[in-house]
Amino acid sequence: MTEAISMTVNGEERTVRAQPQTPLLYVLRNDLGLAGPKFGCGLGQCGACTVHLDGTAIRSCATPVASAKGARVTTLEGLPKNGALHAVQQAFIDEQAAQCGYCISGWIMTAAALLEANPNASDEDIRRGLSGLKCRCGTHMAILRAVKLAASRMAAQGRA
Repeated sequence: MTEAISMTVNGEERTVRAQPQTPLLYVLRNDLGLAGPKFGCGLGQCGACTVHLDGTAIRSCATPVASAKGARVTTLEGLPKNGALHAVQQAFIDEQAAQCGYCISGWIMTAAALLEANPNASDEDIRRGLSGLKCRCGTHMAILRAVKLAASRMAAQGRA
């Protein structure tokens, strides 16, 4: 049985009709037309579907849409503010951290949540925070450089 589920998605109030156990990923992509989160494994193991739920990085393929009721959901499309890319997005571009790009949304969303919670993250904090994410192209070293660059830029802007 479907029900009306309201949430704030990328700063905009949205209401969808869905079965409460429907994966949040399906609602974001199919009902709301957002392309940032990707379907990777469907088991919450690869991270391609990562979004923020009230500021916390979560795997949307394994999260029922009912969990987002009344919550703030942020996807890759919602990270830029006032027309400027988030520091993590810009660093990924500057470091050319994407090869095929399929998984990058999950890496960016995870890194952004990590740096918002811990702007002075050490190399070990970054590695631990990004563990569990998968990139089949093997751009892990460029991704680590990008996250470190974003952390240093955020610190320079006084966000640390």
